[in-house]
Parts: sequence; structure tokens; C-alpha cells
Amino acid sequence: MMNYPLTLAQMLEHAHRIHGDKRVQTVLPNGKMHDYTYAVLYERVKRLANVITELGVQRGDRVATYAANTYQHLELYYAIPCIGAVLHPLNIRLSAVQLAQIVHEAEDKLIFVDGMFTEQFEELRHKIGCKQIVRFNLNPADTDTFYEQLLGEVEPAYTWDIQDENWAMGLCYTSGTQGEPRGVLYTHRSMFLHTLAVNQADVFGLTEADVVLPLVPMFHAMAWGLPYACMFAGADMVLPGPKPTCIANLIAENGITVAAGVPTVWANAYPELLRRRKDISSLRRVIVGGEAASPTLIEAYEKELGVEVCHAWGMTEMSPTGTFSKLRGTHQNLSDAKKWRIKAKQGRPVPGVELRLAPEASTNFTELPWDGETVGEVQVRSPWTANRYYKSEPTTEHFTDDGWLRTGDLATIDAEGYMQIVDRAKALIRSGGESISSVALETALLKHPRVLEAAVIGIPDEKWGERPLAVVVLDEQARKKILDDLKQRLAVEFPKFWIPDRFVFVDEIPKTSVGKSDKRAIFAMFASNGKQVAGGSGTSHPKGEIS
Repeated sequence: MMNYPLTLAQMLEHAHRIHGDKRVQTVLPNGKMHDYTYAVLYERVKRLANVITELGVQRGDRVATYAANTYQHLELYYAIPCIGAVLHPLNIRLSAVQLAQIVHEAEDKLIFVDGMFTEQFEELRHKIGCKQIVRFNLNPADTDTFYEQLLGEVEPAYTWDIQDENWAMGLCYTSGTQGEPRGVLYTHRSMFLHTLAVNQADVFGLTEADVVLPLVPMFHAMAWGLPYACMFAGADMVLPGPKPTCIANLIAENGITVAAGVPTVWANAYPELLRRRKDISSLRRVIVGGEAASPTLIEAYEKELGVEVCHAWGMTEMSPTGTFSKLRGTHQNLSDAKKWRIKAKQGRPVPGVELRLAPEASTNFTELPWDGETVGEVQVRSPWTANRYYKSEPTTEHFTDDGWLRTGDLATIDAEGYMQIVDRAKALIRSGGESISSVALETALLKHPRVLEAAVIGIPDEKWGERPLAVVVLDEQARKKILDDLKQRLAVEFPKFWIPDRFVFVDEIPKTSVGKSDKRAIFAMFASNGKQVAGGSGTSHPKGEIS
């Protein structure tokens, strides 16, 4: 058999030769649509490859992006890896403090910045020192002074030379279970295989006839691999830009057939989509991930809109897709209610992904049964799953001795292979599809001289899925004005959406038998059906709430 590297350059060449007439549309900052073909994108990617090379980037160098879902970002998704460099999308929702730490560890040599984020980028720029910056989508939007000027000064010819499929192509960071950013390096091989896997009929199932709307940000785990999956399949793409306009309009005006985003997006969009269900008749499938979608949301879309909802689960460490929830043929005769309960599960492993359940915090591994009842920690391995974090050796906290990734998620798996998460990953709160580390927030709160104890939990929220609630023990001299002080301290280190919506002051925080904060007991005290409970048990009771 022929044996040569599996690379993103092959994917780009295939998209150009076979699907050159397919289109990429982008919502510009001024509200207009930018529209061009894969063939034009291909030529611009080659120009961009020359630009990046002339700016001194060499094989293995990290090149960061600070951008939204735009055609320029898509060009960078191909140009950077195809010259042998490493694409590093920065999460614009993180604070400047967090991003500075990430940029310093990654040692980014060059940063491409979307002009729409110029103001918020300036805070980061002051913290990272002098870096080469290339800007695009400057105001007014039609000028694109720097990016377009550089493209116009080079030739549209470049010979790809990826000699090893194990060269790194991308670097994404996750907040991790302890609130510390952890980098994950993707290779050409891993992303090529991930693309083949998610494009199977029982996963994303994209075809040349599809028009795809990726609402998941391109800085979020490579937009779930959609920029590569779409072009390899030949699907048209509609990129929503930095501030998506009405989702119903985008679907109706562009004939969207498949869209992807976190449950919060679809919960917020539902009323308008329902009102205009005749206008959005092209939409056949919604891919939901980032956090659990409720059976109620799935039922609403499938029953009222006639749109299939497919639940996905994964992690940044998994490139990111691990499981996908679609009904089997044997389920077709089930009642609608039973179908929706199945679809609300995180799904079955994507071909190529192996799952197993292990006893939580056990030192001796014993694989637990797939009976739909036994709860264990989900462990995973696949050709597109990391075996260590960037610039660190694997530890037993994150990887098993026999090479499986410890996800930290607790779940059941039934006999048909459907996984259902029953508890969140350690110390993480999932809000609007983004991870918030309760440990990091607690650590920051405890730095305040008036705070004796602090615990942060996630409580149900109709809009965001979960929101953080801080439970704080103060010393006797503390005054109510401490609330603003606490929020200000957190705002220095964390982005706005991390800041707890509510602070509850108590006499004592419940503890486990080993002296750790008992998050389950705290949750029972302060959250019931998403509403605040006005009391507790024993001596651990609220003495006042400030929100």
C-alpha cells in the first residue's frame, strides 16, 4: 500500500480541485455579506502562506489568532498549518491575565487580530510585550489595510512541504480541572483522521449539498473541527462573524441545512425560529455540544420545527469529538418521549474512539460494566486524543498508566453504548458552553483578607445552563461593602462571564470526611430547581445573601 503523510494540505487541495465552486459567506462587521468560492480561498491561502513565511515564521512556530468566525480566520486555519507552523486560536472570552499566561507559554511568534476586537486586544497587548501583529477587518470594514495589503504584495504560488503527518498543526488551550490553562497539540494526522470520523453518516454526516452554519466559535476547540469537515465534504459555509445577526435570518436567507452551537444558542433562538418555521424549512439538523441539552429543548426542535437535534460530547484533548447521539434503527418504533430521552444522552463513541468506565479515584483499575446504571469515570483513547499536555509530561491525574485520558466526567454507559454524563468534570461549571473553574474562583476569593472560607458551585440557569454561585464565610469585622471588593478582585483575573451572579455569606461551609468542601451538600442547600433555598441543615445556614 502507498504510504505518505496525511496532511491538511491534502484536504485543501481536494477542496480546491473537487469543490472549487462551493462558497464561503461571512457576515461582515457592517452587516453586509462577503461571498467567494473555495477556488478564491485557495489562491488567498497560498498568498497568505507566502506572507507568513516572509514574516519570519518557520516550521513549528506558533501563530496565534484573535478573531471570530470569518473568511480570514478560515484562511489562517489552512495557511498556518500548511507551511508547517502551528495554528493557535486565542479564546477572546478569557481575561487578559489568562491569555497572557497562555501566549507566554505558547511563545507565539505572530498574532493575527480581527479589527472588531482591537479595543479589548489592547489590554492583552500591554501584558505580552512586543509581538508581531497583523490586523484585518479594520473600521471601516472595507479597508482591511494590513492583511489585504500584505496579500497583494506576494505571489499566489506556494509548494506545500509537510514531510511528516505527526508535525503539529494546531494548539488549543483548555482551562483544565484546576483552572490552569493546559495546551493540547493537534497533529496533521490526528486532525485528518478526526475529519474523516466526524464526516461519517452517523456523525456530522455532511455532504456536498449542505450549507453549514458554525455558530460554535472558531477559537473553541477548532470549532469542533467544522472548518475542516465542511471543506473536505464540499459543503458551503456561512460564517456569522464577530456578532451573529438574527439566526433565523441567516438560516432563511442562506438556505442553511446544518447548524452547530451550544444549547444556550438554540434555547435563545427557539422563539424566533418557531415564529418563522416556514422560512427556515431548509434546516434539517442542529448539532449541539459544549454542555448537556435538555430533553425539553430536543423535543421542541424536533416536534415543533421538524429539525433533528444531535447531541455531541468531547473535550479539547479529543480534538474535540468523542461521542455523538443519533437513534439506531431499532429505536424507530419507540414512543417520541423515549426517543428524546435517548437523544438527550451524550451518545455513542464515534468510530475510532474507545471508551471505558473506571471506579472514581481508584488506584487499581477495574473496568465497570456498560449496564446503564453503574457510574464511573469516563476514560478515553483514540488516534485524535492527546497523550500529554503541551510542555509537560503525562501525570496519573490526567492519564492512566496504560495511556488512556482521564476525562474527570462521571457517567453511565448502557448496553447499546450510549453514554450519559451524571456529574460534571471536577471543579468545572458549564455556562453557555464555556468552562468556569470553581477552584480558580475559590482560590481568588480566599486571597481576600476578610474571607475565611469560600466555595463556588454551579446552579441551574434557564438561559446559560449553569451559573456560578459563591458561598463565602467572612470574619466578624467584614462589612457588606465587601461584595464590590470581591467582584473587583475577581474581575482583575477573570473574564466578566466567570464572575458569580450571587454571593451567599454563611457561618460555615459543609465539609466532606476528609475536610474538603462538600459541593453536593452546598448544592442541596442553595439550589433547588434552579431557585435559591432559604435555609440549610445543622450549623451551615445562610446568614445573609447579597446579589
